[in-house]
Parts: sequence; C-alpha cells; structure tokens
Amino acid sequence: MKLELGNFFVKDIVFGEDSSYKDGLLTINKEEALNVVREDAHITDAKLYIVKPGDKVRIVPVKEAVEPRTRANGGPVFPGVTGDLMQAGNGRTLALKNCSVLIVGKHWGGFQDGLIDMSGKGAKYTYYSKLNNIVLVADTDEDFEKNEQQKKNKVLRWAGMRLAEYIGSCVKNLEPEETETFELGPVTKRSEEVNDLPSVALVLQLQSQMEILGYNDLVYGWDSNNMLPTFMHPNEVLDGAIISGSFMPCSSKWSTYDFQNFPVIRRLYKEHGKTINFLGIIMSNLNVAMDQKERSALLVAQIAKSLGADSTIVAEEGYGNPDADFIACLAALEDEGIKTVGLTPECTGRDGRSQPLVTLDPKADAIVSAGDVSQLIELPPMDTVLGELKSLARDGLAGGWAGDEILGPSVRKDGSIIMENNSMFCGDQVVGWSTKTVKEF
Repeated sequence: MKLELGNFFVKDIVFGEDSSYKDGLLTINKEEALNVVREDAHITDAKLYIVKPGDKVRIVPVKEAVEPRTRANGGPVFPGVTGDLMQAGNGRTLALKNCSVLIVGKHWGGFQDGLIDMSGKGAKYTYYSKLNNIVLVADTDEDFEKNEQQKKNKVLRWAGMRLAEYIGSCVKNLEPEETETFELGPVTKRSEEVNDLPSVALVLQLQSQMEILGYNDLVYGWDSNNMLPTFMHPNEVLDGAIISGSFMPCSSKWSTYDFQNFPVIRRLYKEHGKTINFLGIIMSNLNVAMDQKERSALLVAQIAKSLGADSTIVAEEGYGNPDADFIACLAALEDEGIKTVGLTPECTGRDGRSQPLVTLDPKADAIVSAGDVSQLIELPPMDTVLGELKSLARDGLAGGWAGDEILGPSVRKDGSIIMENNSMFCGDQVVGWSTKTVKEF
C-alpha cells in the first residue's frame, strides 16, 4: 500500500464569505458549514467558534476531535462511516494540519467527555490546546437520552465528521505544501536488507468493552466489540479506517484525530528500513469476559509469531478492566519468545498508593507509562466557557464530581475547578504525544 498525505499548514482561521485556504489562512463560511451540521434533523441547535492557542477559553464537555481532510480522487474520509466502504490507506489524501474540529455538547455530558483549556496551566495537559480549533457546540432533540450519552453522542460526533469533511474539501483542488509518503510492501516480499533487520509489529487494543453496540471504536464502520484480532496495514489507521468510540473515560481514550495522526505509527515508519523492519498493525480489542480476553491474547501472539515478529509494542486504549487484556497480551507474546513493550496509562489513585494496573505479570517487564489518570488538578477560571462548565460536576465526567466532603464540588462558584486528570480530553496520549514526564526525587 502507498499513501500520499498532502499537508496544508494552517496558521490562522477566520469566518468569511467563501470557504477557502490560501497561504496558511483557512476561511470558513459559517452558514454553509452549519448547514452541513444540520443535515441530521436531530440537531436542534448548533454554533461554531474558532479558538486558538493562548485564548482564555475553557471547552467542556468535549466529545471528539477530527482532523479536516478530503480524498483527492473522491470518496469518504471515513469509509463505512461517512460514506460507502472503500479501501483506506491507498492513494492521495489531503489534510489541514495544525487544526482540528472539536465536537462539544451544548448542555449534557457524560463520563467519556472531557475538558480543554486553551491557555494557562491547564493547557499543558492536552495536545489540543496547541491547535487552532473549529469548535462545534451543538444539542439534539433526544431529551430521553440525557442519561444515555453514548447514544446521544452519535448525532453530534457524526455531525463533526461531516463538518471536518466539508472544511477539508476546500483544499481538494490545491497542491499541498508538503507531501508525506507512507509505503510498506508485502511482508513476504521485502528486500534482504530489510528482512535482516529486527522485525516489529504494533498491537493496538481498541476500546470495545460495550456489548451493546454503538459505543465502541469502529473499524471501517464495524463495531470492534465484534472483531477478533486481525492484521492491518498501518496506512489504514492513518487514513480514516478507525473511528473513535464514545465509552472510555476521556483522558485515556483515543480520538479520531489521534488515529489519523498516530505518532507511534509515524515513528515506526521513520525507523523502517533503518533500524527495524516494521511489519504492520495487529488490530485487537478489549473485552469483558476472561475467556474473551484470553482468546484475543492467544490470537495476537499467533499472528505475531506467524509474521515472524522479533518484538512487538502493545498499546491499550484505557485502563482498569482493559489492563487484564493488556497484561494477558504481553504475557502471551513473551511466551512465544517475542520481546514486548507495553504502552499504558496508570490509575494509582489520588494519593498515588494504588496498584497502577489492575493486574500484573512478571513477564510484563517493559512498560512505558503515559502518566496517572488520577492526578488532582486545580485550574483558575477562564474568561470564556464553550459548552457548559456545570457538566464537569453534574454529569459524571470521569474526573469530575458534584461534591466531595474534603475537596468540595469540582466546579466552584468563581468558575475555578478541581478535577482528576481523568477529565482532561485525551490527556494521557498513549498514542505517542503525552506531555507527562517523570521526576526524580
């Protein structure tokens, strides 16, 4: 497979008469963009905002982030989701870099939603504070689903994907400022020089724990709860084959933007043919029952062994119950003689004294931590809130609370907040751009 990713580097965003891109300036016709959002009759209210790094803006509840893109030769950016099925990972895709479309609930949130501060000390906790963001704040008519947020989320998240495709289309007939080429030949037909290098496969454990469909990550539109581990080309992940789900606590989930830009995949590509032979992706999932977890681990190990992998990297989306899948997978790979490194966040509790992973195994002796989801953060008020600040405390966001006998409510009367890092939108960034570091004492 050969993917050409044509990049346009957004320096500023404004609303204007025509949606266009020129010399780093992205102009969006607000009414046309909102008409795309309103194509779903369930959307009752929608507004667009532009926020930039350094703005004194707090955004909550954030549900999703998407990079604006378009396919040069036509077709949906997200096959099987925003259009018909087609092969992702081949051909030419055009992308607007340094920006994202953020999807935000006007009122109600849920434990899978998060918060972004565009400035101040909170900005360091999430990658999205560094981007120029088009923020869609919207609501729906589905009042009965206020406590079933994963279902309500679909209307808003799909509207965000349509919006990202609309914005991306403004560069369809332009020549990109940079072209990146991602190409891996068939595993069995690579050169002797490449085959002599240590071979590495990347195992991605998608969020898929909800047996009721519609909550999990999607693979070409297919709910990942239904899948068994399978071999995929890394280009497919970078080119829209995977859509973020709406179940995992927010700091540890992977947004659609994360899949589109996955830094670990990019780094493996960079080393391919130099220090490693990058075999590709073993796409797995996270399960509920122990037999499901064991089955997936065995299949991952069998695929890796059949590919001839000398080593693997295993990344889990989430923590807690998924730790059992994560550790089982590491142990099964090590049992096959495949050296394995794990990537995961930790949940050590507010006092830092809890076991960081729910389950452990002596064979899992090389794990990279993306940080603690339980770290307490206190942040001052912001001049502007997009969405609804009350949702952090009221709606059960993973790191917020309505009241605590010692700490009080997450949202204080003056607009300042206290919360666990769990509520920071995609703050752990196991995908490869975590801002968290280790201190020595």
